[in-house]
Order: sequence, then C-alpha cells, then structure tokens
Amino acid sequence: MKNILVVGGGGREHAIIMKLSESSKVGKIYCAPGNAGISKFAECYDVKATDVEGMVKLAKELKPDMVVVAPDDPLVLGMVDAMQAEGFMTFGPKANAAIIEGSKVFSKDLMKKYDIPTAYYEVFTDSDSAIAYLKEQNSYPTVIKADGLALGKGVIIAQNEEEAITAVKEMIDDLKFGKSSSRVVIEEFLTGPEVSVLAFTDGKTMVPMISSMDHKRALDGDEGLNTGGMGTISPNPCYTEELAKESMEKIFIPTMNAMNAEGRTFEGCLYFGLMMTPKGPKVIEYNCRFGDPETQVVLPMLDGDLYDIFEGIYNHTLDQVDIKWKDGACACVIMASGGYPESYKKGIEMHGFDEKGQVDGCFVYHAGTKLSDDGKFLTNGGRVIGVTCNADTLENALAKAYEGVKKIDFEGAHYRKDIGHRALNR
Repeated sequence: MKNILVVGGGGREHAIIMKLSESSKVGKIYCAPGNAGISKFAECYDVKATDVEGMVKLAKELKPDMVVVAPDDPLVLGMVDAMQAEGFMTFGPKANAAIIEGSKVFSKDLMKKYDIPTAYYEVFTDSDSAIAYLKEQNSYPTVIKADGLALGKGVIIAQNEEEAITAVKEMIDDLKFGKSSSRVVIEEFLTGPEVSVLAFTDGKTMVPMISSMDHKRALDGDEGLNTGGMGTISPNPCYTEELAKESMEKIFIPTMNAMNAEGRTFEGCLYFGLMMTPKGPKVIEYNCRFGDPETQVVLPMLDGDLYDIFEGIYNHTLDQVDIKWKDGACACVIMASGGYPESYKKGIEMHGFDEKGQVDGCFVYHAGTKLSDDGKFLTNGGRVIGVTCNADTLENALAKAYEGVKKIDFEGAHYRKDIGHRALNR
C-alpha cells in the first residue's frame, strides 16, 4: 500500500484526497496543512503549503511513497524540485514549468511564439506607458492582468477608461498584489462562452479531463466582484466534440510541445481556461495545477484510479493508463463567508454537519474550515465549503446540491442561487 502526502488545505486538496482514497493501492494519506474536513479523512500536519523547507522536513519524517503538490504557490516556488532532490516520487510540475501560471508575461509570450490562439496583448512595467496605450487603443471592455500569482484575483475587466487607469495605477504604482503586479498584461477582451479544461500530461501524452464551467462573480447573474470561484458544473454543455477536437489540435498538444521545446517539460495537471470565441477556442489563461473549485466537479466524474494516473505521469507512462469518465453530471455550490471576496469574519460555528463534516445526499468538500477545541466546525476562510453532487442530469445534480446547501447553516453564509443556470438555459 502506498502512503501519500498531499500539500495544501482547500477544497481542491479535499477532492484529490477523496479520489486517492478510492484507490486499492493507497494506504495512509497525510495532508499539510489540511483543514477541518480533510482531517476526518487524512492525518493533518500544521506546515504551511508555501514552506518548502518545512514540507521537505515533514516528508523526510513521514517517508511517503508519493508527494502530491496541489497549490500554485509551492509549485512556482519549486517544491517539486526540492522533493525530487530528496528522492521522493512527486505529482506536480517543476518550477521551470510552473512558470506557465507563475508569469502571465511568460505564458502570453509562449503562445505568441508558438502560434497558440489567445487574445492580442501588450506588456507594461510603468503606468504612464500603460495609460498612454489604453488611451490610444480606446477599446472597452479591456482586460488588465497582474503578471504573477494573485490568489486568482489579479485580473480586472475594465469597462471604461477610468476603471482601466485605476487598475493600472493600483497594480503598478501601488503594487496592490505585491511584486506580482510590478508588470501587467493589457489584452483584448474576448467574447463567447468560457470553458475550463484540466488535462493530465507527462510531457509525451496529453489527456484532457471532462470539461467544466466556473462561476467567478460573487453575485447571481454574474454580478459583483471576481472571486476564486462560487461554483462549478461538469461537463460544460458549450464544449462540443468539435470544439474539443479543435482545442486538442490547436491548443493542448501545441502547448505541451511548446513547453518541451523550451526545455520546460510539463508533468502534472495543466489547466486551460478557454474562451469559445466566434473565431474558435482561444486561451484566456493557463494554470499549473488542478483548478479550484473545478476539481470538485471533475474528479468525482473520473472513472479510474487517480494514483495510477499520478504514478504514470511521474514515470512518463501516462499512455498506458486507462482513463474514463462517468455519464451524467456533477455540480458544486460554494458556501462563502459574508463579505467575501473582501473582508469577512472567521471562527463562526457551522451547523448541519455529521461528525465527518458531511450532509446526507451530497459530498461536502471543505475549503476554509477549522475545528474548535471541542470539535465543532468553524469557518476559517472566504470560500468555506463546496456542496457537491453527481446525478444522471445536470438539473438533478444541481437540485441535490442546493438541497444539501439548505441543510448547512452559519452566520453570514453567502452562496449564489444560479449556479448552472447559464448551462440549463442555453
């Protein structure tokens, strides 16, 4: 039996842990730092996900057979490189490949160089030049992105010149996202349905997973501030077989080959944020890891052994692994703290769970939760939980997920009531 250490402490890591636990090859699962829900299924250790040295030290003590590095920050910081240097089998890209998410400038330049379809863009390091460009283009909405990681919040869609100039000044002059926004990308606004596609790759083989649809805005009707994601559904009905074939030929395989050509072979989960434009699929963004909350609806649809896939990627034998997907659909509704994505309280007691932090009829993936001294579930983040259900149809999956949401209660709980509506009403 293989023992596994999973790095991270959110809903994505909870989903990865639950899928790994289904494998007949997996024994003990450790997680650092984990959360209240994860602690009911894995042994948790209080080491920050970004503490590369501390995590290597923990791995040496636990001696796991595999280390799964799930979040973007430790991947960009080189945790996989550090683990491999100590002889651990790992899942996740090395730092030189994780840059595909770690730097928007790198990824946009990569797409330009290898003719991978994306929005037209320019890069700026001083606000005066950026503002001059905005005035010259005079095209709105326009997209302004911080170069580096910004917790999924470093993208502003400016509706007019005033909003665009404010965003540029906040990013470059005020360093709103720290060093991450010392360089910005200004790019054309693409239109069309958005699709998220995660893909397993070992650098030789590319296996796209079932598609999903994220809901980034905080409020119903896609209103309000951008968040890390307020809910997801899978599969995404906008993503037809024809679009999947075109994406594979023009985006997925060329990206894998481009990274190989740059000496940055990508091994792990490569996330493609796509826009189905009138001119065909284009890349909005890459992520170097499983998306959150997309993972919470994609992995429950996997009909296969996740450990075998991870091992196949590490050994560059992914082409020999049998990967299938279940019929039906999956839906996840995020319950967030009141005030998210801005300021919010932590430590609020949650009601309606069983002893494992679950509710009948759904699976609850914990993202921002902790246990009180007397074992009660408390909120401990902006996105708190993801209430998730599989069913034969999307309509039924959503109905079940919302039934689960109604059973859980905490002061200030906020969730969107229209997850999946775009898909149902298209």
